[in-house]
Amino acid sequence: MDLNLLWFILIVILYVGYFFLEGFDFGVGILLPFLAKNDTERRAVINTIGPHWDGNEVWLITAGGATFAAFPHWYATLFSGFYPAFFLLLIALILRNISLEFRSKDNSPKWRALWDWATFIGSLLAALLLGVAFANLAKGVPVNADWVYTGTLWTLLNPYGLIGGISAIASFALIGAIFLSLKTSGPLAERAQNTARKLWPVVAVVLLVLLVATFFYTDLTSQAGGLAVVAPVLSFIALLGAGYFLNRSKPGRAFVLTGVHIALAVISCFWIMFPRVIISSTDAAYSLDIYNAASGAYTLKVMTIVALIFVPVVLLYQGWTYWVFRKRISSKPEELVY
Repeated sequence: MDLNLLWFILIVILYVGYFFLEGFDFGVGILLPFLAKNDTERRAVINTIGPHWDGNEVWLITAGGATFAAFPHWYATLFSGFYPAFFLLLIALILRNISLEFRSKDNSPKWRALWDWATFIGSLLAALLLGVAFANLAKGVPVNADWVYTGTLWTLLNPYGLIGGISAIASFALIGAIFLSLKTSGPLAERAQNTARKLWPVVAVVLLVLLVATFFYTDLTSQAGGLAVVAPVLSFIALLGAGYFLNRSKPGRAFVLTGVHIALAVISCFWIMFPRVIISSTDAAYSLDIYNAASGAYTLKVMTIVALIFVPVVLLYQGWTYWVFRKRISSKPEELVY
């Protein structure tokens, strides 16, 4: 078995899980100040993600740890070169996380409004930065012969990177609205479903722009004999299917297809990169791939054994938590935790 390929696939799966699960968390945070009309509804919105948001972030931590252990040169180039962007991402995640915990510590309307907007800003900024980072990974970044990133934060804020960031915000807001329509009840659920219907055409246009831009800014058509085109096209088709079911008041199916769209978008990024893990825009010879960036064979073997033992445990536990908290959230204040 090619353990280098196996670990590349496992890292892709971890990022897919993170973008899907944290995607609707971020979407809920982005919509929080606008969708809920009073404090009780805002509490209900926060309660939809309250039991899960911290567990969902484990996927990102695990993806970073797996990258460090399996592909240390990839980790070194990525985390040193993208350090300012990741530092801002960390600030955004901290802001979002403490806002969810601090909001309920005081009943003052001003206090709660402050943390509601902090949730919005943290969620929006995190979604933007993740989209920018992954778009640049697909596009390629300036890396020299020593595998050192030679650009700046502003290098990442190129047109394609910003389109990727806006697309992430749009997709997360859409799946967040659909998630709220499934997890809340009464007027709040109806408002969430109407918001999802209004958001969908906007998201479709943004994603179409990203799809077209991908053909010009990346080497998509030359990867895997041109088969790399399949994933982004299917991603857009899944989004169209989500819109179809939204307009027929079937939010469950729309949620699944929006999740498929997000998963395929992440897969598209890695498929464009493969077998590279960092594409050098300076010189193709300076790119890192799953072989020259990898750890030794013994390290990969040990990691594979550990993963085979613990990954199923983590998946079962997280699946169990979603099953336990599967019911719709009531808008009765006495039944709300956050």
